[in-house]
Amino acid sequence: MGGVGNDGSSSSSDKPRRSRRVRMTGAERRQQLLDIGRILFAEKGFEGTSVEEIAAKAGVSKPVVYEHFGGKEGLYAVVVDREMRQLLDGVTGALTAGHPRELLEQAAFALLDYIENYTDGFRILVRDSPVAQSTGTFASLISDIATQVEDILGLEFKARGFDPKLAPLYAQALVGMVALTGQWWLETRRPKKAEVAAHLVNLAWHGLENLEAKPRLVGHRKS
Repeated sequence: MGGVGNDGSSSSSDKPRRSRRVRMTGAERRQQLLDIGRILFAEKGFEGTSVEEIAAKAGVSKPVVYEHFGGKEGLYAVVVDREMRQLLDGVTGALTAGHPRELLEQAAFALLDYIENYTDGFRILVRDSPVAQSTGTFASLISDIATQVEDILGLEFKARGFDPKLAPLYAQALVGMVALTGQWWLETRRPKKAEVAAHLVNLAWHGLENLEAKPRLVGHRKS
């Protein structure tokens, strides 16, 4: 038990103890930097975020960021890649129905769910990637998602007597429509998610239902 010794000095147990900072493992530090970078990139964009700010938020020096990612570009690339995988996995995992109309509903809900649950990630994806970035842009992501529904549309086209070679074009158009609407809904959040999905599917489905096998132009321009 601490107290005053015979010589009037304080015993060792009375000395103030220094709090020990828990040291992160390499994996924990890397995840911390990814989480901080994700928040800052969503809020300020790539150009508006600095290595200094990332390091300061993490309570580390700049060399630690360089050690784990080689710089801001490397950190950004990993963040974007993770978000793209999250969204792609969500969309492909949602496409389980047998009826084409329900598949459209599932695809619309998958994107809107991602926007709702991973808002920061979606904000990062819809921003322009830096010139040196090779992990992809939002346009390439939409193309990847469209590829997932090409085969489904191709089978429907073939069954209806349409040219299945045009399925990629329609897949891009349908997914692009949902994605751009999703960008708008990101800011407005009205109407409710289910209503947005219903209207998207309404436009897409009834457009496909009344599709002309050989659409023609009605204006003066023909080429």
